[in-house]
Amino acid sequence: MATKKQPEKPTKTKAATSKTSAAKKHKEAMDKLEASLAAEKEKFLRLFAEFENYKKRTAKERIDLFKTAGQEIMGALIPVLDDFERASAQWDQKIPPAEIEGFMLIKNKFFSVLQNNGLKQTETAIGSPFDAEIQEAISMLPVPDEAQKGKIIDVVEKGYQLGDKIVRFPKVVVGQ
Repeated sequence: MATKKQPEKPTKTKAATSKTSAAKKHKEAMDKLEASLAAEKEKFLRLFAEFENYKKRTAKERIDLFKTAGQEIMGALIPVLDDFERASAQWDQKIPPAEIEGFMLIKNKFFSVLQNNGLKQTETAIGSPFDAEIQEAISMLPVPDEAQKGKIIDVVEKGYQLGDKIVRFPKVVVGQ
């Protein structure tokens, strides 16, 4: 009687085992490289976004700087403008206009040059409500009328702004 041979179990050879372990190592190395590449891409994108934000921020700062570049010189010239205003208010009506015409031309030209460089007068009207954000109260006076409380009674000194930035706050008297 012939004995049945049992099928032989396939045995892994050293070559096959080394191929699979080499494939695993190769796959692990590829996974590490892909993870490293993804991390570097993310770093690059973050750095790029950060640089773009930096460019936008510096461009905005540069524009703001150009808008207010003359702030110091404007602040120094405002008292001269005040002197012109006080002097023109002191002229007597009896003086013929021809005698003060030169003075008024200089005053108007000076104010025009300041306006052309961005200086504008802050709107402050007597009777309007006091706003501490844009006005400076130098005094508070008691008022008999309840409707006058918290309102501007007098403007002592005009205020000026350069663009959106206030160079000098208007000095006002407020009713209490």
